[in-house]
Amino acid sequence: MDYIWMTTSAVLLLAGLIGCFLPILPGPPLSYVGLLILQLKETPPFGTKFLIIWAVVTVVVTALDYFIPAFGTKKFGGSKKGVWGSLIGLVLGVFFFPPFGIIIGPILGAIVGELIDGKEMTSAVRSGMGSFLGFLVGTLIKLIASVLMIYHFIIAVFYPDQVT
Repeated sequence: MDYIWMTTSAVLLLAGLIGCFLPILPGPPLSYVGLLILQLKETPPFGTKFLIIWAVVTVVVTALDYFIPAFGTKKFGGSKKGVWGSLIGLVLGVFFFPPFGIIIGPILGAIVGELIDGKEMTSAVRSGMGSFLGFLVGTLIKLIASVLMIYHFIIAVFYPDQVT
């Protein structure tokens, strides 16, 4: 039965890794569920503290993924309207234009917000690029979290005596 849990866990961890790049899949949450499934083995590999820490990391990384594009907009000279445009564009993009709306929505939202604020197109596009760079940073953070969870899976499956 352990092989079923390990296989299911591996599939979820792989899906989580892919989800770091495909906006339609929630990367780190899938990876975390993969670690939880591994707990169903006859001898659970992880302790409660480990699982709670990774649950918190997963929630924080997932939440940051929604706010980092707005932060990038602000860092690239965006106004409050540009930041709000980025957040509104993210929500509209996620709901109305999946899966790529999560990328395009914040960029267009930041540009539209800046144009509404009276900024020139060049400044508005710079804010939109800040939103895109924020998206890339969020993707990198998700990737790091998912890769670390895969690392813990590998240790738990192939080197169980080294799990603390």
